[in-house]
Amino acid sequence: MRQWRKARSITATGSAALLVAATFTVQTALGAVAATGPELSVDVSAARHAISPGVYGLNGGDPAFNAEIGQSVARWGGNASSRYNFKNHTYNTGSDWYFENIVADEQHTLEWMVGSNLDRGIKPVVTVPMVGWVAKDSPSSHPFACGFPATRYPRQDGFDEWDPNCGNGLLNGANLAGVPEDTSVRADAAFAGEMVAHLVSRFGTAAQGGVPIYELDNEPVLWAHTHRDVHPELVSYDELGSKGTATAAAIKAADSSAAVLGPSGWGYCEWVASGVDGCGPGADSAAHGGLNLSQWYLKNMKDYSDAHGGKRFLDYFDQHFYPQIGGGKDPESNALRLRSTRSLWDPTYVEESWIGPGGVNAPPLQFIRTMKSWIDQYNPGTKTAITEYNWGALDDINGALTQADVLGIFGREGLDLATMWGEPKPTDPGAYAFRMYRDYDGAGSRFGDVSVSATSADQGRLAVYAAQRSSDDALTVMVVNKTGEDLTSPLSTAGFDGTAAAQRFTYGPANLGGIVRGADLPVSDGRVDATYPANSITLLVLPPAGCAASLHVNGDWSTGHVATVTVTNERHTPMAGWRVSWTWPGGQQVTNSWSTSLKQDGTRVVAADAGWNGSVGAGGSTTFGFQAAGRAAAPTLTCIPT
Repeated sequence: MRQWRKARSITATGSAALLVAATFTVQTALGAVAATGPELSVDVSAARHAISPGVYGLNGGDPAFNAEIGQSVARWGGNASSRYNFKNHTYNTGSDWYFENIVADEQHTLEWMVGSNLDRGIKPVVTVPMVGWVAKDSPSSHPFACGFPATRYPRQDGFDEWDPNCGNGLLNGANLAGVPEDTSVRADAAFAGEMVAHLVSRFGTAAQGGVPIYELDNEPVLWAHTHRDVHPELVSYDELGSKGTATAAAIKAADSSAAVLGPSGWGYCEWVASGVDGCGPGADSAAHGGLNLSQWYLKNMKDYSDAHGGKRFLDYFDQHFYPQIGGGKDPESNALRLRSTRSLWDPTYVEESWIGPGGVNAPPLQFIRTMKSWIDQYNPGTKTAITEYNWGALDDINGALTQADVLGIFGREGLDLATMWGEPKPTDPGAYAFRMYRDYDGAGSRFGDVSVSATSADQGRLAVYAAQRSSDDALTVMVVNKTGEDLTSPLSTAGFDGTAAAQRFTYGPANLGGIVRGADLPVSDGRVDATYPANSITLLVLPPAGCAASLHVNGDWSTGHVATVTVTNERHTPMAGWRVSWTWPGGQQVTNSWSTSLKQDGTRVVAADAGWNGSVGAGGSTTFGFQAAGRAAAPTLTCIPT
């Protein structure tokens, strides 16, 4: 079976083995002169759009690390979720592990997953079964109920070494015919509605803070492989469409405020073709207007909405994405890993795998942009999601560079939701790629939440992404050096009033155990010259220019003093108002003030403009004064434009 992902172990909790691919890092020789890198440019006024916090999601992972990076979304998914029975907490492992029924322990139940994530402020995405069967009541220990028991099929190609009654359902490489009732009971759309109603009874509706998103099963076109003991038939357009609309309707009936996500296809073939057609246009496509599976799926959901008063039944169009990269440790594999991220967006990049010229000769994927274009044509207003992805090598700097590139692309391209499958260990380099966006200083500081235009003269050498942070208007610029040499490049910024210095944070081979705060870089006329180390991720943080305040003591005596404060606009544009604050060191008390609206609470003083003196031109200044009881002091003044 041609997949654009690696085989992986799947459980109902969403945990999985990492996709491990070793890497090779080329380091610049000690003392070598940095090469000239491509020019970088940022325009804060162009291509502005919000970055969805949902792109920083994970399917599982270490709870402490997830909390550290402010994990936004967690997904209950994977092959086992297709047959999870919420009534008895039992699921079937399918082809991942001998088709065995497993009773989940307390910390692997659906309720625990939902509750623990909601308690931590993480939005759970819950997969609801749609395959037609869920696991029946089963023993909680060996021997398990299984789809191909030796008592029924004594000859099979393989058996579970821990439970020799459970086979792999193959004989001489050919599929055996399962008996669904051996492991499962029937479950239709009504079961999905009951499942949602059960979660609503426990946690409330989505509008009340309960489960916000439900997923329409997992990789349905693979059912004839992953769950062939109960669904050996190839999935057609009509089956996927009818089950999808019926299940979505049941979800919305149980919780009208919840969002629905689907179809969660496994890879390129499911992106374009049904199980009946295989991996390209065929009779099934021809019978449905010649549309590929994704196009028809979106249209079918829209048609169903139109037939039901315009009510939306599909909120997120979701696909899984796994690049076709081997696990080699050679430089060629590492270089391909870094190039392959272009399949997400680049209209000039042809996939370098069987998907490209050597196989089905697909046009440039432009995966996210293509998803959006199909949505615009067939179901406008639907959001985009990638609920499984992994470029591998997360235990190496090459994987970290790639992951940093991917997160930058997600934000720039306007993806709405993404959850990684096969999460990095907290000490893995791949974890630091997340930290560069979500906790670069160890104090919770984050990459900006409003994407702005960022371009590189050579995105393949230095990839650049930029965003402005709403909380303080700082400009954050992420630069990924994908080469094995230090590169010195100029960065120009347009439309941004910044201070004279940029903060610098770097992660790279020099210290794989932490993000290094480097010396600040000078900023002159919106330009920053920096050297980006080989195979590194660098974040530049440019604080916005604001205003400055200085205090001059006009008179000081034993019981009081008089002072004047000068407020200076450091921006290149006028400011409409200002606020100056400070804390007295010795219990001084303001008794009178002029040219300001001033309040004191304990030792804290806040002085705002008086209205008529709030507008200050670029580089200009204004003053206000006060009289205070107590000897003169030199408090630290903070000025903020308003």
